[in-house]
Amino acid sequence: MSMRVHVEGIGLWSPQLVDFAALHAQLQGTPPPAPAGKPPASTLPANERRRAPESVLLAVEVAGQAVAMSGRAPAELACVFGSAFGDLSITDYMCETLAHAPTELSPTRFHNSVHNAAAGYWTIATGCHAPSSAVCAWHDSTGAGLLEAAAMALADQRPVLFVCSDVAGAGPLAPITRSTQAFGCAFVLAPETSPRTLATLSLQLAPRAATPMDGGALPAAWSEANATAAAALPLLVVLAGRDRHCQMAAAGGLGLEILMENVA
Repeated sequence: MSMRVHVEGIGLWSPQLVDFAALHAQLQGTPPPAPAGKPPASTLPANERRRAPESVLLAVEVAGQAVAMSGRAPAELACVFGSAFGDLSITDYMCETLAHAPTELSPTRFHNSVHNAAAGYWTIATGCHAPSSAVCAWHDSTGAGLLEAAAMALADQRPVLFVCSDVAGAGPLAPITRSTQAFGCAFVLAPETSPRTLATLSLQLAPRAATPMDGGALPAAWSEANATAAAALPLLVVLAGRDRHCQMAAAGGLGLEILMENVA
């Protein structure tokens, strides 16, 4: 049985791509200029931006892009935030500090270590009281989060913001994360078509493909540098109109088959 959801907004940020329009330019053979510095995350007040870690800035930036594109009010959107690892630099700091000088642990960094930190910053900054959740499923986090967001949109008959992002690995865990740079993406999903609709996606669970899909026309190094990018770039290529089908790992032996039915 398939689920049909309608994409109303798309956000994207990486060290190579500042937004979804930059991806379009890349696919058309015109590499865009790289972003300057960290994700701007302009949705956050200045004081919050200064103290927020990179993982939060990244998630808030792509969420803001997707919501702005959709024209929806951010305070009204339920949201699902996904991440394969959370903020590994903070995790590494906390483990090292607890091992050597536990009384020196920073309360602020501890506050930012929880997996739903980005959801908290986003909902507070936007005044959102709609339901929110955080999803973690290792390298399957993007597919698992997209499945949850789509199910929520259809079950509750409301638009849902889905954000998935990861920063570079750090410390002893870095070699096994397959993430050496940041990548984030976001989608506003709606249960019904409307003038806001950019594309309609059909989602269906199926046996997981033996070989993961790649970003096709995009540099292989982009997928290899981040687990979230490896999962999300094939879908972003589909939404950019360069393909009509992809599959994401969703959980265990399950994959999420994604077919684009139409594009605005």
